[in-house]
Amino acid sequence: MKKQAKAESRSWSGKEGVPSGRLFRIMGEFAEGYEKLPKFGPCVSIFGSARVSVESPYYACAQRTSELLVQAGYGIITGGGPGIMEAGNKGAKQSGGRSVGLHILLKHEKDYNGYIDEDKLLTFRYFFTRKVMFIQYAQAFVYMPGGFGTMDELFEVLTLMQTGKISRKPLILVGVDYWSGLLKWIQEEMSFRNAYIAAEDLNLITVTDNPDMVVDTINRFYEAQELRPNF
Repeated sequence: MKKQAKAESRSWSGKEGVPSGRLFRIMGEFAEGYEKLPKFGPCVSIFGSARVSVESPYYACAQRTSELLVQAGYGIITGGGPGIMEAGNKGAKQSGGRSVGLHILLKHEKDYNGYIDEDKLLTFRYFFTRKVMFIQYAQAFVYMPGGFGTMDELFEVLTLMQTGKISRKPLILVGVDYWSGLLKWIQEEMSFRNAYIAAEDLNLITVTDNPDMVVDTINRFYEAQELRPNF
């Protein structure tokens, strides 16, 4: 057991060599994103579940939101998969807008959706490099209902804005019924009862069911703000 522990310790310490292949893959993903995404112009990142069906009202809402954002001059960034991501890309594509897909390689998702512009598809092995690209070049963040991945992306952006690591941008939750329980818990447990966040941190969030309000919120914000990358 002691010999095994020592061997594992050497492996963890890196004394047996740096995994250079992994480092180069990470660098390559960052390089491709930094090279391509600035060329696409101002975009809005739309997040949500891959498991939402085409018949779901949330699918229709995401598609309509995307259409309206394109009409307002924004491109659409999604994770490139099915469900809400497909709806976002579909709305952008069918409205003649920029349709960007940040596809992640997963065993249970075999391919990206068919509504991404051919020159605007980026494929990632690592979630953390992909999240940087979601965040850096988005002018706003729209969250439809979703699971662990959506929550991860939501709280990542909230943390970055709360701590000033990125400038404040519109962050909109779509689906009042879906988000109300989480927001109540944040308000009562995180803020009021335990003071783990400040009350004003809740002002980072807008919640609505209305695609028009999503666009209005973003447009009002940029009446007095410059469109630029976040960091």
